[in-house]
Amino acid sequence: MVYLLDANVFIEAKRRHYGMDFCPAFWDWLVEQNAAERVFSIEKVGDELAAGSDELADWAAARGDTFFLRPDEAMLESLARVSEWVNNQQYRPAAVTSFLQDSDYYLVAHAHAHGHIVVTHEVPSDGVRQVKIPNVCIGMNTKCMTPFEMLRRERARFVLGGERRSR
Repeated sequence: MVYLLDANVFIEAKRRHYGMDFCPAFWDWLVEQNAAERVFSIEKVGDELAAGSDELADWAAARGDTFFLRPDEAMLESLARVSEWVNNQQYRPAAVTSFLQDSDYYLVAHAHAHGHIVVTHEVPSDGVRQVKIPNVCIGMNTKCMTPFEMLRRERARFVLGGERRSR
């Protein structure tokens, strides 16, 4: 399985759960999984992170396009299909416009085009004021999960001292 990470995965990890100063293993895990071609994000997310001018921006810049995938030919059809789906829902016009200008649109389209799993902290919503990634994934028949689901599914371990706790 290949996972595509939303910007909020990186931002929340840095701010809350896996700060770079106290949980470097999380960030190392991402790099290792990327090298194994299992974890990626997209160029627009990388650009969003780079705009932060902080240690996360530096981390993202160091990853380059091996981590943050560029748009490709396969995405073109998916971009059109995602746009069509979003426009055919009951979202307010401003919500549709905002989504189609955001990295979320490209993230879902890339995952849809390549059969990848979108990883995000967003949750589905019945609201019409904002287009949520999980709603679009459901509509596009594209798998979506939280970062914690991904970490459990992949059996990620961030263990002190290199010891593995047995169950």
